[in-house]
Amino acid sequence: MNTNWYDRHILPRALDMACGMPMLGRMRQLVVPQAQGRVLEVGIGTGLNMRYYDKRRVTHITGLDPALQLHPLAQERIAQSGLPVELVGLSAEKIPLPDHSFDTVLITYTLCTIPDPHAALIEMRRVLKPSGKLLFCEHGRAPDASVQRWQNWLQPVWGPLAGGCHLGRDIPGLLADAGFALPDLKTRYLPGPRPFTFHYWGEALASSVT
Repeated sequence: MNTNWYDRHILPRALDMACGMPMLGRMRQLVVPQAQGRVLEVGIGTGLNMRYYDKRRVTHITGLDPALQLHPLAQERIAQSGLPVELVGLSAEKIPLPDHSFDTVLITYTLCTIPDPHAALIEMRRVLKPSGKLLFCEHGRAPDASVQRWQNWLQPVWGPLAGGCHLGRDIPGLLADAGFALPDLKTRYLPGPRPFTFHYWGEALASSVT
């Protein structure tokens, strides 16, 4: 993976600081402890979710992230957690794992940066057991037209600075298009500038895989 100096040296710490803000930690705490059994965490990043897993419920975690420059920070948090984690440096658009391998798929602040989120969600659905759940916490498209205009205006500058982050992705639409039902969708603005803070979270269930 070719990265420039900024991506190698500045971006990992910048992302870790931004994604580690206390208000985002509180959002993670709403979702991550629900993970159980064999877990696939897509976009494990710098390992910020490690502290929120319930060790009594999780048997093994596979952490997927193609950004190898983030792995050293993730490995530090994995070691501190004591959880059984396999770190895999691959993209989610093609997950090299068998069908129905996981009880839980977890994504937190991940769909904004995946180049092809539809393909990635199809793969997540494939590797999820029919009885499993996809747990998610994501920022995305705001419901207000005025805020959407700001998201569109900021995107060309924001994306390169934030590791390819997209401010205005339609999270429920992406999940539904990939064959997930959303019985537990919650939304709200967090405190802060509205183009960055509209959140979606809950659980998604996979329909039958075609």
